[in-house]
Amino acid sequence: MRATKRNAGYTYIGLLILVALLGLALSAAAELTSTALQRERELELLFVGAAYAEAIDSYRRHSPGARTFPEKLEDLVKDPRLPVVRRHIRKLYPDPMTGTMDWGLVRGPGNGIVGVYSKSEDAPIKQANFPRRFNFAGAKSYQEWKFIARSLGEESGGGDPAPYDGASMKRPLPASPNASPFAD
Repeated sequence: MRATKRNAGYTYIGLLILVALLGLALSAAAELTSTALQRERELELLFVGAAYAEAIDSYRRHSPGARTFPEKLEDLVKDPRLPVVRRHIRKLYPDPMTGTMDWGLVRGPGNGIVGVYSKSEDAPIKQANFPRRFNFAGAKSYQEWKFIARSLGEESGGGDPAPYDGASMKRPLPASPNASPFAD
């Protein structure tokens, strides 16, 4: 049977509507996938940033003589101050947000590295419920997520951070060096 002139084109319009609906569904699925991937990278950034902060603490605790901070991140993998190989971190991790090894460095006393941060200018999805150690609530970009060594508080003789750069540090550091970076 042939379509009459009155019915001609309805199949084509129906097909166009179906294609448009499929496009909208795929777009929504892509957005959900993108959000899930960004959340996963945020969790990885919290883990890796905490690992760097702990490694900087370890470097400082195991300093022969005066306690110093590392001059470069590579010093955390193989401590040049000691005659035996001492690794404060197993390997250097890339920044999960940029995918590069180019971390922002927070410098402190003696120009040593006291912390790291991502150089990504993207806005974070996670805005609350951070571990107490990392108070990143309200950050406008990942660059504001600064992972600072806890041992920096020892400079001032207590749990408060030493006044090395008041603008780059907005959070107090807990006095307990053994607490997990993910404990609440």
